[in-house]
Amino acid sequence: MSNEIVFDVQEELTNTLLPTFTPKIAAEILLPKVKIPEILFITTYPPLECGIATYSQDLLKALKNQYQQSFSIKVCALEPGADIHDYPKEVKFVLDTSNPAQYLEMAHAINIDMQIDLVLVQHEFGLFQGKGEAAFLQFLFWLTKPAIVVFHTVLPQPDANFKGKVQKIANACAAMIVMTQNAAHILIEDYGIAAEKIEVIPHGTHLVPHRDKTLLKEKYGLSNRKVLSTFGLLNSGKGIETTLSALPAIIALNPEIVFLVIGITHPGVIKSEGEKYRNMLVDKVRELDLADHVIFINRYLPLADLLEYLQLTDVYLFTSKDPKQAVSGTFSYAMSCGCPIISTPIPHALELLREDTGIIIDFQNPVQLAAGVNRLMGDENLRLAFRSNALQRIVPTAWANSAIAHALLLQKVAGPMNGINQLIKAHLHTPHQTNKIVLNNRLPPINLEHIQKMTTDFGMIQFSKINQPDLESGYTIDDNARAMIALCMHFEATGEVSDLSYLQTYLNFIQFCQQPEGDFLNYVDKDYHFTAQNSATNLADANGRAIWALGYLISRRGLLPVALVAQAEGILQRALLQVEGMHSTRAMAFVIKGLYYSNLQKKSLRHTRLIKTLANRLVQMYRHESEQHWQWYEGYLTYANSILPEAMLCAWMATGGQVYKETAQASFNFLLSRTFTPTGIKVISNQSWLFKGQEAAVYGEQPIDVAYTIFTLSKFYTVFNDENYLQKMQSAFDWFLGNNHLHQVIYNPCTGGCYDGLEETQVNLNQGAESTLSYLMARLTIEKYLNP
Repeated sequence: MSNEIVFDVQEELTNTLLPTFTPKIAAEILLPKVKIPEILFITTYPPLECGIATYSQDLLKALKNQYQQSFSIKVCALEPGADIHDYPKEVKFVLDTSNPAQYLEMAHAINIDMQIDLVLVQHEFGLFQGKGEAAFLQFLFWLTKPAIVVFHTVLPQPDANFKGKVQKIANACAAMIVMTQNAAHILIEDYGIAAEKIEVIPHGTHLVPHRDKTLLKEKYGLSNRKVLSTFGLLNSGKGIETTLSALPAIIALNPEIVFLVIGITHPGVIKSEGEKYRNMLVDKVRELDLADHVIFINRYLPLADLLEYLQLTDVYLFTSKDPKQAVSGTFSYAMSCGCPIISTPIPHALELLREDTGIIIDFQNPVQLAAGVNRLMGDENLRLAFRSNALQRIVPTAWANSAIAHALLLQKVAGPMNGINQLIKAHLHTPHQTNKIVLNNRLPPINLEHIQKMTTDFGMIQFSKINQPDLESGYTIDDNARAMIALCMHFEATGEVSDLSYLQTYLNFIQFCQQPEGDFLNYVDKDYHFTAQNSATNLADANGRAIWALGYLISRRGLLPVALVAQAEGILQRALLQVEGMHSTRAMAFVIKGLYYSNLQKKSLRHTRLIKTLANRLVQMYRHESEQHWQWYEGYLTYANSILPEAMLCAWMATGGQVYKETAQASFNFLLSRTFTPTGIKVISNQSWLFKGQEAAVYGEQPIDVAYTIFTLSKFYTVFNDENYLQKMQSAFDWFLGNNHLHQVIYNPCTGGCYDGLEETQVNLNQGAESTLSYLMARLTIEKYLNP
């Protein structure tokens, strides 16, 4: 994915404008032909220990992971005093927020730095105190680069003075980001700020693998304990004493309870009052005889450890005493780890927690807290329901999705450069000069963890609850056929020897499903018995898909072990006894693909004859249904549509029949016209198929359809070398990475799983075999053309 050339003016400068400049100025303005836009974060930053510092580091990492080739990110670290920390390399500037004179110096440094195109400020009123408050506001007006300000706190019902300060900040910036709809409403209603200037981007959260709770408790010495937890930098506003007061009533019904208080005391609190608050809590533990039930983890945990503590938590407690606290990162992290939550009614909690996701209690009310904990501890099904519902609500806020939302806003605010005029303006330091930001997604690393977890010694399990394999769903030849193709592709790309054992498992499963007449059954339960669904469902497509997988494996003759290929050939030859009786459109297409692949290294006249027989049937179907505005094989578009033109293209390559080529091109162009918009791919909805003469349903997209489109685009690009196919391939793959109507990632890089579908308002979080394998095949396909 190449960076876009934003402007190329050297020839124009040399021939027309350079004579009007002095040699020194001419040398200064001869910029490189390609410039990647640079975004400057102004924020506290680790190793400084504070919530905004951690937030900014997480956001920066997410943006780099997603858009490393689109722009670079540097940091101006805010220091609340003269002490300077040992910062990482991305920190370009350090600003002492207590020194008003430094604000003007920093604004000047940013303005003359031609690398910087846009500024993103993380704002919290406590960061700019005393004289620094006025200096910060002046700093925003001094900046000649567009600035976006992120408000971490939005206070309702301000007095006139405070309202004026916020309005001035709004006037000085190009856009404002808040983290809740409630905060946006306050800015509009209480501060009179225009809604179009406000963007709501929820606090980002980490995707976690959701490891086994029992094993995690054992790891941390908490076996056989019911765990309550809270975390964050300790201060009196946390309201930890509310939980301590509630514990005796909780322990009476749940004697195995332990309460984890995770985190060090806030550095600012240490400076002002030392460990006064923590010592008060310790005294209260002693007073209530809770020593066996409370553990203080008084250290700043690495992220991985913190997330494991949250995953082993049975109920998370958020007891803030501040009704004006707009948002909490700790609250978001707990939800992302699937914790059932009991919370005081801060705006963030009221916005995210519903009756089916958590329990809201009054501020400083230990009686309500104890009742809530006892209710949850006594009802495992309720805890599991809260967990599932909380994950569904919080996953859209994953850092990858936050990165997408931020990038889209950065792109909007930056705007395009205006060629030579902008170059001259840049030299004159005209305000708001920017480079166009072109969003190019970075290919995620390949991760087979979920596929391996979904595979038993018998085969690949069909479904998953979130990312936990659902053995009760059993197995299908559909998924094991896809798995065999995907692992063949992965072995070809990496040479990973462990792939061979998985290939053997999937091939053995296909052989297990083959019947004496050569055809295949599809559905097998967890006890390895064929299910009644085999009698109630048309199995033609499953049979075709198995033949495709067998042919694909056979085509890798010479790369794979001889015995594996020979086993696949034996299964294929028996399966072909049933092929001539096929009339299902997609089943015939799958078979054509399988026979095309099996013929690549070892030609078979029988296979070629079968390809012609099936391709001719598809041509007849196309001629019967095709008309001026409907160039297709059926009177409707359903699932896996692109497999049909791809099969026709394979038939042409295998036989040279010109009619197959013409049909392939015409039908594929028609399909592309119905599945691509100016902004990306939108495949046929699984909620309602698209019938001739009707409008397409808008929502209900599945990864398998996007993946199959990528396969077909790849084949057409390889044959015809048309760049339009390559561009559409990239656009289609970006659907997995957030270029869809929800602007949410469909692939989960933490687990290696792919979500099962994109609906109108949410993503289906289950990561089943079909979706995960479809993504992997698409990822391996596109890697041939677009290197990470």
